Amino acid sequence: MGHQVIIFDFSVIRGLWETRVKKNKERQRKEKERLEKSALEKIKQEWNLILEYRKKGIPQSKYLKNGFVDTNEKTLDTYGKNSQLQKRHALSDEENKERNKFIFQLSGEKWTDFPDSLKDQIYLKEWHVYNTLIQTIPAYIALFQDLRVLELSKNQITHLPVEIGYLKNLKVLNVSFNNLKSVPPELGDCENLEKLDLSGNMEITELPFEV
Repeated sequence: MGHQVIIFDFSVIRGLWETRVKKNKERQRKEKERLEKSALEKIKQEWNLILEYRKKGIPQSKYLKNGFVDTNEKTLDTYGKNSQLQKRHALSDEENKERNKFIFQLSGEKWTDFPDSLKDQIYLKEWHVYNTLIQTIPAYIALFQDLRVLELSKNQITHLPVEIGYLKNLKVLNVSFNNLKSVPPELGDCENLEKLDLSGNMEITELPFEV
């Protein structure tokens, strides 16, 4: 009885093996490219975010965590909104400070007369004087040509000076709850006057024709 001899075609086996190796290397190459591309995309994304953060003036401490960039864009939106809100508040504060430069305020029963320094502030646009014991409005009020609002309620004022007629830009005059007995006809020269409050002055019975 003879022996059977099995013959392997090594060229076929080698071909299959080389094909598998080739496919495996191709998969590895593509995976490497994918990872590199992904890393580049991440770096690009982080760099664009950094540029956005810098453009909006956001400090590094807000977007760097342990040396890594926070890619959560909500941080950008939230801080951006807060930053804008802070800017608006700052602007509003500046506007208020600027406005307050032109406003004179005085209150309290310790005051029986206007301070001497007031006559040097003729640039003022508003006087707000209330709850004092002041009885007389100074004649130098005629110098306050930019005055728009004259709020003098709840004082002890006994009369309005004729010089009040020089206030051509005056829009609001409130002398309620004082001790006025009459109103000078010169008040009619305040051609831009829009609001006049004389309430609480019980002895005023009539207004001059000019008013």
